[in-house]
Amino acid sequence: MLKGIAASSGVAIAKVYKLEQPKVEIVKREADAAAEVKKFEEALEKTKADIEAIKERASKRLSEEELAVFDAHLMMASDPEFASQITAMINNDHVNAEYAASEVSTQMVTMFESMDNDYFRERAADIKDVTFRLKCNLLGLMIPDLSLINEDSIVVAHDLTPSDTAQLNEYAKGFATAIGGRTSHSAIMARSLEIPAVVGCSGVMEEAKHGDIMILDALEGEVFLNPDAETVQKYEKKAAAFAEEKEALKVLKTAKSITTDGHQVELAGNIGTPKDVEGVLNNGGEGIGLYRTEFLYMNADHFPTEDEQFEAYKEVLEGMGGRRVVVRTLDIGGDKKLNYFTFPEEMNPFLGYRAIRLCLDRTDIFRTQLRALIRASVYGKLCIMFPMIATVQEFRDAKAIFNEEKENLIKEGVAVADNIEVGMMVEIPAAAVNADNFAKEADFFSIGTNDLIQYSMAADRMSEHVSYLYQPYNPSILRLVKMTIDGAHKEGKWAGMCGEMAGEPYAVPLLLGMGLDEFSMSATSVLKARKMVTSLSKKEASALAEEALQLATAEDVLSLVKSRIDK
Repeated sequence: MLKGIAASSGVAIAKVYKLEQPKVEIVKREADAAAEVKKFEEALEKTKADIEAIKERASKRLSEEELAVFDAHLMMASDPEFASQITAMINNDHVNAEYAASEVSTQMVTMFESMDNDYFRERAADIKDVTFRLKCNLLGLMIPDLSLINEDSIVVAHDLTPSDTAQLNEYAKGFATAIGGRTSHSAIMARSLEIPAVVGCSGVMEEAKHGDIMILDALEGEVFLNPDAETVQKYEKKAAAFAEEKEALKVLKTAKSITTDGHQVELAGNIGTPKDVEGVLNNGGEGIGLYRTEFLYMNADHFPTEDEQFEAYKEVLEGMGGRRVVVRTLDIGGDKKLNYFTFPEEMNPFLGYRAIRLCLDRTDIFRTQLRALIRASVYGKLCIMFPMIATVQEFRDAKAIFNEEKENLIKEGVAVADNIEVGMMVEIPAAAVNADNFAKEADFFSIGTNDLIQYSMAADRMSEHVSYLYQPYNPSILRLVKMTIDGAHKEGKWAGMCGEMAGEPYAVPLLLGMGLDEFSMSATSVLKARKMVTSLSKKEASALAEEALQLATAEDVLSLVKSRIDK
């Protein structure tokens, strides 16, 4: 038995498909420059075509948001600077193409990995993925194609790249990787595909052999190799029980999210594109708590026009049939870049020129988006949310631009709704602490816990060295959440949450007890959250939250919640 991290729930029993990438051995040799440049250019074109083909196959199973990684890979493969550095080395040093490609990519990876922010470290992984494919194409090596798996299998790998996970087909019943955490790319993809996954499973590559029988228990984060018949039978029962529970949750699809003592909350879904609306409705979502509009911008080669944006917002509002739709205005910068806009070079772009800061500076971009949203407002129940608000003045400035554009459209004779709510994300600790003052200005709050946690703990949530500080249950975080909810309620406003914490089973009782009005999460988490809400009383949840807020550590809080919920 090997131990790892349960990254995507479920239980699977199948043969091991061991993903072993071809061994790329690069030897430096003198070569004819013209011939090597030609070879490089042909291999680069094949690499681009390969990525396009993988993206096309993946589009049948993944959302636009998840497909964006392949656009990043194509951007990397099409980067003229990358290609010119390789051709320059071939021409100047008269070396073979694969050696030049390896040297240039190694230099780039080293440079990006040494930078102190998520965006650039993620770009290093993209460079590795793209240049591995390029080097294989130069050397004539075959890269395994997971889409060709034709029997039930559990994929075992050191790690799974975006290209790998995109190729997983219906025969891939789950996967186990030697490295990774709950927020790694492969873990997020597994949850999206709804297949079990255990990551960070040290020793799995050494112990597992192709064709071995494996039990993947992604509820406990355990992996069993070549188990005996009794163990197989035990886990077959566990897999069946999990499948039954998943099926049983479907009866809650049309149920209200009401506690045993009659308190109602709203369970909504997070989306990245209009295509994702169907998934929210199919999973019983009562609204959209976060529409990440940046994907409209990231999947284009220009700033989307007012009409292009209007069509997308209209489609989502109509699709939700009068249910509440919270649209976050452009949240670009940090780890989200555009290939047609140059951001200033900053030591820490996560704390720099991004989100509302960019929009208040480039009001032409902001006004275009607001006009499109206001025009679409007549097609549903629209709420507009400003991200990365730190000061009351920022909110006032953004709201003033909204009011100006609304008046402009009315003067132009355009129909607009008179009930648009304008609120803000609470993701900066300063905003949480000052929530009572913000609530006098904003119509609602939505707490973005992913950033609130990392900013509060001064810990990059993608860094494995400080990942222990990503603590949703830390009393400091819970107090900031409570402060935000209380600030909203004091002014008669509603408070929601759109961070990952909103869908965590053990967080739901605490958030319910603290008075959270709306929980927004990935669509696949809605029914599990509803089951939890409908099994609790608001009175008991309030007492639990009050007790948790007096504790000293995240471990104490989690232990308390488990002792009450897992009875």
